[in-house]
Amino acid sequence: MSLPADLQDALTRAAQVPRLLITSDFDGTLAPIVNNPADARPLREGADALVALAQRPDTSTALISGRALAVLRDLSGMPAAVHMVGSHGAEFDSGFSHPIDRALLDTIADELKAIAAGRPGVTVELKPASVALHVRNAEPADAEAASAQALRSAQAWDAQLTKGKAVLEFAVITTDKGEAIDILRDEHRASAVIYFGDDVTDEKAFRRLRDGDVGVKVGPGETLARYRVDEPEDVVAALKYLLQARAAD
Repeated sequence: MSLPADLQDALTRAAQVPRLLITSDFDGTLAPIVNNPADARPLREGADALVALAQRPDTSTALISGRALAVLRDLSGMPAAVHMVGSHGAEFDSGFSHPIDRALLDTIADELKAIAAGRPGVTVELKPASVALHVRNAEPADAEAASAQALRSAQAWDAQLTKGKAVLEFAVITTDKGEAIDILRDEHRASAVIYFGDDVTDEKAFRRLRDGDVGVKVGPGETLARYRVDEPEDVVAALKYLLQARAAD
């Protein structure tokens, strides 16, 4: 599978920096989108390449996902060499970057469960600092009604709303994948950062990228990323290309 020439050039330049940080979203980027979120798994060659990159000198890798950190670690199957950041950039191994309002979290969970009740395919996912309403598997009328009702209820919540692909997520902490990029950049003293992402939540990461960094949007839609590929298989190709380029450096 061939990558766009401009992306190849950008990856080649990035592979030559003294310290490189390679980061990626999980769902829809390293792992194809599936109907049941619990069935998501990374494409094996991509996972292997990410692990191999983490073992290169002066090279760090990380997954930054909306998933809860423990779930991300479990579904990805990644070793500790690949750093994990969950909850849309707010949950690190050391804990959350901001305090959690647990009473509000319980309120949101109860109300979303009530909204999902009686609507087949509408599901509620509980996370350590947020609650997500999934409508991917619902009939269009139920999906629209559940989403509209959740948005009305949210007017009374002091929560951060994130609209994803067939999902509404309500967080009781500030979540920002761009903030996670900055933290990881400083922690690993990275000379350049590469980030792959497919969803609207990834735009916060693309927004924080600097000169010399490489942002890659996966799939269609408006984006701040400079480069674009079509599907997760292209991300695999990019990671394998980076592995070769970094080895040759």
